[in-house]
Formats: sequence, C-alpha cells, structure tokens
Amino acid sequence: MRPLTETVPKSMLAVAGEPFIAHQLRLFHRQGLTRVVLCLGHLGDAVRDSVGDGSAFGLSVSSSFDGGVLLGTAGALKKAAPMLGDVFWVTYGDSYLDVDLAPIWQAFERSERPALMTVLRNENRWDRSNVHFRDGRIECYDKHDPSPVMNHVDFGLSLFRRQVLDDVPGGQPSDLATVLSALVRRGAVAGFEVSERFFEIGSPQGLRETDHKLRQLRQDH
Repeated sequence: MRPLTETVPKSMLAVAGEPFIAHQLRLFHRQGLTRVVLCLGHLGDAVRDSVGDGSAFGLSVSSSFDGGVLLGTAGALKKAAPMLGDVFWVTYGDSYLDVDLAPIWQAFERSERPALMTVLRNENRWDRSNVHFRDGRIECYDKHDPSPVMNHVDFGLSLFRRQVLDDVPGGQPSDLATVLSALVRRGAVAGFEVSERFFEIGSPQGLRETDHKLRQLRQDH
C-alpha cells in the first residue's frame, strides 16, 4: 500500500472517515472480546498512541513491539507470548472479519487440536485460493505455492494454544503461514468454514471495498 504507508501505518489508514484500527476494535468488542494484544512493527508508536489502553473501545489493549528488527507474523507472536493467554485468537491488522466467534470457538474445543484455521470457499475470487479443505478437514495449506485442488482461502482468523509458539525461534523473523503449513502437515490444525466474505485494506481495491462496506454499515446502524 505504498506510498500511503510510508508515513502512516497500514492499520491507521483512513477508512470510512476513521483510522481502520478503530473499526477493528469496535468489531472485536461487538464480538465479545475483552483483551487485545497488538503486535506492532512499522510506525507502531503511532498505533499505540492512537489506541491507548483501549478503554475508548470497551477493551483492554496492550502493545508488543518488534523492536529494531521486523519479526514477521509468527516472530511477533513469539515476542508477545508472555502477554497472551493459554488460548488466543489471531487476526491481521489489515482485515475486517465480521463473523460470529461462538461456533468457531466451539469447533476448536471439540477438535482438541492446538490450532484452528477458518477458511472460505473462494475459487480464486477474492484472493488466490491456498487451502485444500475437504469433508471438514484441512488437507493442505500453502500460501506461497498453492495447487489447483485448492478452492478455499485462509480467511485470516485463527485460534491457537500457546504451545504452538514453542518451536518458533525468538528474536528473528518468522512467518505464521510457514508455521501453519507445518502444523497442517502434522494434522494439528482444525478447520472451520465460514460463509461471509472477508474485507481487507492490503490493496487499493480492497481499501475501496472496505471503505464502502464500513460506510454502509454505519448507515444501517
């Protein structure tokens, strides 16, 4: 999203007249969440200063900073591990995922697996499909080299037990997609299919669509 994000962190981009993260945090509150840990890297101070302790959104918000080296999605979670619960949700700072969390949580508990990935039947429509999901099971996940049998996409919302971070190296960059792929190969990831499409601000088209969606939601309420 450069040049927009050269001076403004992506989660602070204006969407429907407000920083995007404000929409995210209000959504988390509506979904019943109470505590949020922000994993911050590029221009993270601006995000922390805007959000504060989260009380304006009815949440308790803490911040974990990458530091001098950007740690990637898994590396950032590893650094934030002392601030996380034994089980925690993970989503991305550029995604707006308006789904009911209760059935996802119930599926995770029933699965007795250390991780759950939500997936959407995508058929390469909104993004390149990267999950082979069949009969309620995630057969394969590869974000970097997807195959033709993949008709679903990683929706961008996952549940983890903290033990999954044990094998993530500390203090160095690591990608959550790589960690998830390894867990899938071990049969350690449950799957949950959602029907709602995702919205994101990671591309100019995505930003326009998300802006339209959030303005529409505001009018409806």
